[in-house]
Amino acid sequence: MSKFAELKLGKQTYKLPIITGTEGEKAIDITNLRAESGLITFDPGFGNTGSCTSKITYIDGNKGILRYRGIPVDELAEKSTFVETAHLLIHNKLPSKCQLNSFSQLLTKHSLMHEDMRHFFDGFPRGSHPMYILSTMINALSAFYPNVDAESLKGDIDETAARLISIVRTFAAFAYKKSIGEPIVYPRHDLSYCANFLNMMFDSPVKPYEIDPEIVKALDRLLIIHADHEQNCSTSAVRVIGSAQVNIYSTISAGINALSGPLHGGANQAVISMLEGIVKRGGNVDKVIEKAKDKKNPFRLMGFGHRIYKTVDPRAKIIKQSCHDILEKLNINDPLLDVAMELEEKATNDEYFLSRNLYPNVDFYSGIIYRAIGIPSNMMTVMFALGRLPGWISQWKEMISTKGAKIARPRQIYKGRALTKYQAPQDC
Repeated sequence: MSKFAELKLGKQTYKLPIITGTEGEKAIDITNLRAESGLITFDPGFGNTGSCTSKITYIDGNKGILRYRGIPVDELAEKSTFVETAHLLIHNKLPSKCQLNSFSQLLTKHSLMHEDMRHFFDGFPRGSHPMYILSTMINALSAFYPNVDAESLKGDIDETAARLISIVRTFAAFAYKKSIGEPIVYPRHDLSYCANFLNMMFDSPVKPYEIDPEIVKALDRLLIIHADHEQNCSTSAVRVIGSAQVNIYSTISAGINALSGPLHGGANQAVISMLEGIVKRGGNVDKVIEKAKDKKNPFRLMGFGHRIYKTVDPRAKIIKQSCHDILEKLNINDPLLDVAMELEEKATNDEYFLSRNLYPNVDFYSGIIYRAIGIPSNMMTVMFALGRLPGWISQWKEMISTKGAKIARPRQIYKGRALTKYQAPQDC
């Protein structure tokens, strides 16, 4: 096969290099197209545009493949921990026992936030969404830890990565405790990452939290499968903002804001809102299925289908069993969860959904698990952010380390008025 694609414009032919990835995927390199021809490409939403080359995550949406640094995500979910997976993403390799212990110690060291930051929580109105609190608090870290940029991080990525991954967990738990009016719970040095978070969320002076290893493992698995997902909206935001060599805390804050949208990270919360609506209207799942199949009805079945995956979402396959196991173990009597399981069963046996590749996705199952273990719906997108942090950091690190990296600057096609002369304001 030729290493070039040819673009013919009138009598002129332009040779465009073809780039081939590790797994055989191909792209036409248009880096010099504008300089040579005066033309740009037009691709709303960047659905067919590769913005970078990357060695972090590989996805094949047709085959349902997701790998971090070459390792299938199902292997990591089964055998690894979130902390180990975070190290893999950031450093391009699984850690040795000594490296893992060192990274874990850094997480413990940076789990406490600066005491002056506690007062910031008092400034948020009651009922503020935790995602907005989280993004604001992360942005504020820029003032407490200045000069954290591309230059200063050349030898300090572990320290900053650990601070971010650890303190986001503390911010999230503190925001939740404030929202329900309970005293905050400080992190403990003797607990694992996920166990610590659960304890900070649910421990109380009047009702101590009992840590269940199965729930801890389920949370660990959820964070692992959310750790990275290639060039999605929030990751692209991190790369675009970071390309201006913005402080990493402000850069990550931008990623959190992008993730908060209902079409991105907010989808798991949207699933729960949909289920609440179904229960409120009587819990008739058959009627809901018919509404979803009616082209004239604006109703959307949240938690089904995925823009990238044309088969079963590999992350959904991993946590589907966890979902059923947790519900069985906790023996929860919750009509929302009952409706969710009935919806899953009927939709996955309906030819309409199967023929359109509308399988339950990761947002469908994650929302159910989070609700089962006590995470409120407005915290579910925050949980997504906790899991995605290692991916954002690794993408940012890769971007600033790329030789010749440039500030992101997309082009546009202007559709406004042609040259128009200025006219002074007319009298009324």
